[in-house]
Amino acid sequence: MSSDTPNTPQRAPAGGPPPHPSAPGKEQDPDWANGLRQLYDSVVEEPLPDSFQDLLDKLDVKD
Repeated sequence: MSSDTPNTPQRAPAGGPPPHPSAPGKEQDPDWANGLRQLYDSVVEEPLPDSFQDLLDKLDVKD
């Protein structure tokens, strides 16, 4: 008998190894991810400059 599927091992998908079995559904973050997350959060928490708020207010005014 012959089968249409080859008898070769399957390759892992591109993009790195599969998640660790001890953390199903949750991939472990790389070392640099925490620093990047902290940088992003610090930028998001910065206050909006007054000049930028003034510009946004002008755009909201309907003539």
